Amino acid sequence: MQLFIVMTLLLLAATAITMSLYRSFQASEINLPEEGLVYSIPAGTSLRQLAFDLHRRGIIDQPRFLILLGRELDVARRLKAGEYTLEPGMTPRSLLGQVTAGRVIQYSLTLVEGQTFREMLERIFSHPSIENTLEGLDDGEIMARLGHPGEHPEGRFLPDTYNFPRGTTDLAFLQRAYNAMSERLQLEWEGRQEGLPFESPEEALILASIVEKETGRVEERPVIAGVFVRRLQKGMKLQTDPTVIYGMGEAFDGNIRLRDLGKDTPYNTYTRTGLPPTPITMPGVDAIHAVLHPAKGDSLYFVAMGEGRHYFSSTLEQHNLAVDKFQRKKQGIKLPPSGYTQ
Repeated sequence: MQLFIVMTLLLLAATAITMSLYRSFQASEINLPEEGLVYSIPAGTSLRQLAFDLHRRGIIDQPRFLILLGRELDVARRLKAGEYTLEPGMTPRSLLGQVTAGRVIQYSLTLVEGQTFREMLERIFSHPSIENTLEGLDDGEIMARLGHPGEHPEGRFLPDTYNFPRGTTDLAFLQRAYNAMSERLQLEWEGRQEGLPFESPEEALILASIVEKETGRVEERPVIAGVFVRRLQKGMKLQTDPTVIYGMGEAFDGNIRLRDLGKDTPYNTYTRTGLPPTPITMPGVDAIHAVLHPAKGDSLYFVAMGEGRHYFSSTLEQHNLAVDKFQRKKQGIKLPPSGYTQ
């Protein structure tokens, strides 16, 4: 009887000590370097595997206490795979909170306005945190993987900065950018001005891609869009070099020549009226908004003045004088302010 009492007291004492150590474990800081630690949890990791891996790395001293805490918090089936930043001051409880909330490290990639689909793919394929599954496929195969077979990819992805965890696939990244463009284009289309010469949002996207290539100046985009809209309304050819260059493909060597302007392709807006068959680049939000809200006026022509600026004319005679002045550098030519009729 006396031995039983002694054993019971020892068991109670041991339990009290264990519970005290367990409470202390929950509140104590885990072992991390001053600069913190990047820690990865593979898919399918169990609570037990996590606890003993942290112990093996010297991050926690009592793996079974972490298992006990995890069961108490009911997190065993809520661990999320990914890459985490463990920072000094974290406790076992806060660590479990982070990995069950999925607060993983985020990487970023910016899709740049004015780049082509293939230029965009090069940026995606070269990102060290994106898993490549599409490299080597042609454009049609990629669009089929995205669920849009037969659709031309140019211009269908919204230029923006996207955040994502390591291991995101190129397919998932493209799907996100595709959806973002579809949603933004539809939103802009619904708020468009009346009387525009577009039968669909896709036609507006095509013109937006041309405006994107014609100027990098935000303030000029609605003005250039206005020129092209009026040309479409009048049945005039758009006569824009970027479409010709796109149609030349790999034959373009950095210079566009007079003979190139006369060589017919589906994208040559010097030989064909109307819009080209597809966008020629990725237009940004500003360019899309500009073609659906073009600046009013009567300008039908523009020519580069230098420093990214353009001179706008409403008559061919005035435009030819502007070409002489700004492109051929002829002296003594006087012109009215840009956008006004002489």
